[in-house]
Amino acid sequence: MMLLLATDTSGKLGSLALAQGDPQGACRVLEVVSIEGGTFSAQLIPQLAALLARHGFNHHQIDALAAASGPGSFTGLRVGLAAIKAMAEVTGKPIAAVSVLEAVAMLGASRGLVMAALDAGRGEIYAGEYQISDQPRKISERVLTPDQFLAEANAVPIVTPVKTIADLARSAGLQVEEISTPDAGDIARLGWQKLQRGDTTSPEDLDANYVRRSDAEIFAKLK
Repeated sequence: MMLLLATDTSGKLGSLALAQGDPQGACRVLEVVSIEGGTFSAQLIPQLAALLARHGFNHHQIDALAAASGPGSFTGLRVGLAAIKAMAEVTGKPIAAVSVLEAVAMLGASRGLVMAALDAGRGEIYAGEYQISDQPRKISERVLTPDQFLAEANAVPIVTPVKTIADLARSAGLQVEEISTPDAGDIARLGWQKLQRGDTTSPEDLDANYVRRSDAEIFAKLK
C-alpha cells in the first residue's frame, strides 16, 4: 500500500485527506480534515502534521501527493498548491493535479458526455465538459453566463453540487444530477487513478487552473 496526501483549498471550506492506494487501483481514505476558509495559510501545515501524526506517519513516508488545482478561490488555491509544491520538492514524490470540475463530473452517475457546473461568482458559472469513461477526457472548461450555460448544456447531463445551478437547469427542463461538494477525499481517489495512469506533474509545472483571469490581470489589461 502507498500513502497518499491530498489537499483541496479551492472553496470557502478546505480539506486535507490521508489515503492508502494499492497497485490494483483501490484507494482507501483514512481521514478527511476540514479547514475553515480564511485560515488556510495559518492552519494547513499544522493540520497536515497533526493528520500524519494521528495515523503514525511522517512526511518522509508519503509516497504521492494530489491537489485540487481549481477553479476556485485565487488565494486559497495558491496556499494549497504552494504546500504541495514544497512537499514534493522535499520528498521527491509525484503529484497528481485534479480539476474540481473533473471531480464533479466523475462523482456523478452519468457516463459519456457530461457537463460539470460550479458557481463562479459574479452571476457566472464554471462549466466543464467531459467525456466520462474509465479514463476521463476533458473537452473544455470555461466561464459562462447562465443563458450561455443553459444553451450549451442542452441535451447534455449536468452534474453540480450547487443547488441554485441545479434549480436553474431543472427550470429549463434539463437533465441534472445534484451531488455533494467534492472534498480532499474525492481528490485523493481521483488523484490515485491519475497516478496509476502516470498522469503526474512536477512541482515547477504544478499551477492553478483558474479558468478565468484574476481581477488584477483584467484591470492591468484595461490600463
